[in-house]
Amino acid sequence: MVGEEKPSVRNRRLNSSTYETLEKDENQRRPEEEVTQTLNNGRLDIQQLIRKKIQLTAEAEQLKPVFMKEVDNYFDEFVTSLIEKSTSLDSCNPSATSFSTLSERKEHHRIKELRAPPEHGKIFVSRRSLLDELFEVDHIRTIYHMFIALLILFILSTLVVDYIDEGRLVLEFNLLSYAFGKFPTVIWAWWTMFLSTLTIPYVLFQQWAKGYPKSSYPVIYSLFYGLLFMVFQIIGLGCGPTYVVLAYSLPPASRFIVILEQVRFVMKAHSFVRENVPRVLASIKEKSNVPIPQVNQYLYFLFAPTLIYRDSYPRTATIRWSYVATKFAQVFGCLFYVYYIFERLCAPLFRNIKQEPFSMRVLVLCVFNSILPGVLIFFLAFFAFLHCWLNAFAEMLRFGDRMFYKDWWNSTSYANYYRTWNVVVHDWLYYYAYQDFLWFFSKRFKAAAMLSVFAVSAVVHEYALALCLSFFYPVLFVLFMFFGMAFNFIVNDRRKRPIWNVMMWTSIFLGQGVILCFYSQEWYARQHCPLKNPTFLDYIRPRSWTCRYQF
Repeated sequence: MVGEEKPSVRNRRLNSSTYETLEKDENQRRPEEEVTQTLNNGRLDIQQLIRKKIQLTAEAEQLKPVFMKEVDNYFDEFVTSLIEKSTSLDSCNPSATSFSTLSERKEHHRIKELRAPPEHGKIFVSRRSLLDELFEVDHIRTIYHMFIALLILFILSTLVVDYIDEGRLVLEFNLLSYAFGKFPTVIWAWWTMFLSTLTIPYVLFQQWAKGYPKSSYPVIYSLFYGLLFMVFQIIGLGCGPTYVVLAYSLPPASRFIVILEQVRFVMKAHSFVRENVPRVLASIKEKSNVPIPQVNQYLYFLFAPTLIYRDSYPRTATIRWSYVATKFAQVFGCLFYVYYIFERLCAPLFRNIKQEPFSMRVLVLCVFNSILPGVLIFFLAFFAFLHCWLNAFAEMLRFGDRMFYKDWWNSTSYANYYRTWNVVVHDWLYYYAYQDFLWFFSKRFKAAAMLSVFAVSAVVHEYALALCLSFFYPVLFVLFMFFGMAFNFIVNDRRKRPIWNVMMWTSIFLGQGVILCFYSQEWYARQHCPLKNPTFLDYIRPRSWTCRYQF
């Protein structure tokens, strides 16, 4: 019949298929038959079995990187597709839903690192913090256990030394009680900053948005309200907290709380105005309703762990109060950890600062002896604030996007390190300092824009340290503005080899030693060598250089 195969042909195909199947089965059964035959003959070769096992393990290890690379590629493709879809929905442009090729999407994801184009702003996506994911791996969680064990040893060491010296257990925390002294002043200063930030920027923006469409001179009208907002930022949030810190002589940790909250409120208020003014102008141009955020939206933003304003954010379904309690407990654990580091490693190093004249030998020894405590404080500050503190508030507010940092520890360039160390602050600097600088001047001045961002960051860091420590010693400014900026251009994203990661870690460790050494020396020098009638020059002149010669 037409269309039917001849029996001989079909049989040959069946025989061929059967033969291939039998051959595969034979190849699969052959090692088992060999082992069985060896067992039956009583000639079990243990060495041969071990070699086969090692060979199979080696082959599996060789296939593992290939498999993980494929999984990573598919994951990159999936995430990039989601982001492109979100961007196209936000822009309300149907033609933007077309997707690029796989290679283009991979390159886009690799370069932009999940950041939307500047014209769309930051896109918030529900995602967990990286350390929460890594702590599910036993190997990574063991490192966390090692830090806990080191804290236990610090506590035991302090108790043992105090018992030997005093003959009793001394459970006093004089350093903590001093550092966080005058806390009621901190509380009412914070409430004043919070209430003023909640009311004044919102009222100014609301009045401007309602009156701008009716104004005969919109430019002058906008300049007037913009001037009022700048006066609030400079006088209200700028000079007010600074006066409280100096007038009430707050101790260092209390000063840090006030100054860091001051900077945070300034950045929050700027983001609120910066994000909503273009929306109002666009609605007026399109002759649509003027979008004015509700008070509860602005209030949520003031507490949300982000510096980029949105009317709404991705939210989680529930609040895990056990998770919140754990994070706050870890914050307090890190606080006591830093206390024991200062008590056991720093105080013995700097208490006798005036006994030996200042020299290069003393300075070098001080820097290298300060590396270990400096690095421990560096890790603890990152873990306590960027992971525990922000995640605790994100959980209480059901804030979905927990990417407060990225894998900065894997960076092979300082450019990537600055982008991934503190994503919350970096986003603010990128969109409101770097991008706005390029928009105001020209996209040709990218180097100048980056320089301005470094300058702003260095000045703010040094401002906070100068007020909190009660002296001006621009070590951090020099390291950040000169060495950090130089490394940003020299050790750039083209550096991919592991040796650059080693060099980055080496420079970070050394930098932490320099910072801790210089500022601790100056702090103890001003404690041991006070001046009766200090002038402004005495405030900015390093006391640690001449302290030893006054006795």
